[in-house]
Amino acid sequence: MPLDPARSDAGERLRLRLVNRAASELRRGVPVILQADAPLVLLAVETASPATLHELEGLIGSPPVLLMAPARAAAILRSPMPLGAEAAAVTITQAVAEVEIYQQLADPTVPQPPVRHLLRLVATPPGAAAALRLVKIGRLLPAVLAGAAPDNIAAVAETHDLIQVSAADILRYTVHDTTGLRRVASALVPLTGAPDSRVVAFRADGSAIEHLAIVIGHPELSEAPLVRIHSECFTGDLLGSMRCDCGEQLRGAIHRIAEDGAGVLLYLAQEGRGIGLVNKLRAYGLQDRGLDTMDANRALGWGADERDFMVGATMLQSMGIKRVRLMTNNPEKVAALAACGIEVVGREPHAFEPNGVNDEYLATKAARFGHMLD
Repeated sequence: MPLDPARSDAGERLRLRLVNRAASELRRGVPVILQADAPLVLLAVETASPATLHELEGLIGSPPVLLMAPARAAAILRSPMPLGAEAAAVTITQAVAEVEIYQQLADPTVPQPPVRHLLRLVATPPGAAAALRLVKIGRLLPAVLAGAAPDNIAAVAETHDLIQVSAADILRYTVHDTTGLRRVASALVPLTGAPDSRVVAFRADGSAIEHLAIVIGHPELSEAPLVRIHSECFTGDLLGSMRCDCGEQLRGAIHRIAEDGAGVLLYLAQEGRGIGLVNKLRAYGLQDRGLDTMDANRALGWGADERDFMVGATMLQSMGIKRVRLMTNNPEKVAALAACGIEVVGREPHAFEPNGVNDEYLATKAARFGHMLD
């Protein structure tokens, strides 16, 4: 019997919704059950409390393992991790594992507890990569307390009101989040220097995250309009932070598009190269200690760049724009947008002079991210 497309779509939406709900539960400090080859009970380290740690230990019947990014585990243990590892699992060999200990181990911005001699690397359980991805979706530190779920998993989930979520759905979440992206609102918003502007809001099915398109003039009538993909930056865009060049890039792009007559600025909810505002502030703290942008993100357990440019491509396609002149200094944006089905007919440089504070930040962009700032 052929599948009913409507029922299939409804099932996809339900699975996407469960991923979002599970990430929200972890942000609230509530355990969730990960359905994998060997089911796990998870608790986000950042939001754990003594009460929820006690609850987790009662559910799994033993002390949990600490799952974290390999880069963070390598820093704690002062030992390299296996090449290609997506997650690492650590145990504490004595009964000193209070919540504060786990949280200090997970966060490189705070003083580390003197327990390194009690830490031991253990086999990474199936589903560990999905567990870390789930807390990343929740914009938390990539560190999870985990243990084997009990045999009566369905009864436990019902009794303790715990969400069950599939590891496969978590790992496919980004694709689902993009393909479900749709327009939800649009309004005329005249801007200083660009009075013929409107803002179009996009939201994915099952997600509270919203991305914006600042549309100036009628770019859909242009053969290849000027386009800027801009990741939101609260500190730079709104506060005028001198640590980056984001505010200058935002306002400069609007001005250049208005001069060109028509174009689009995509304002994506991917703060801090996709790690979120709180983690970006943590990264700033690490930069103040001498790390650059890339190494600070990695020290926190995140990738150097966690953004998804398929979001921007999907927004452009929904507006009938398939060919663009891309305003960027980042060659990876050109390649990523082209890989997502948007023809980039030209790159428009968009660089600003250092201000005395962001000199090293811009130098890192050029040297380590390959940005063309000359």
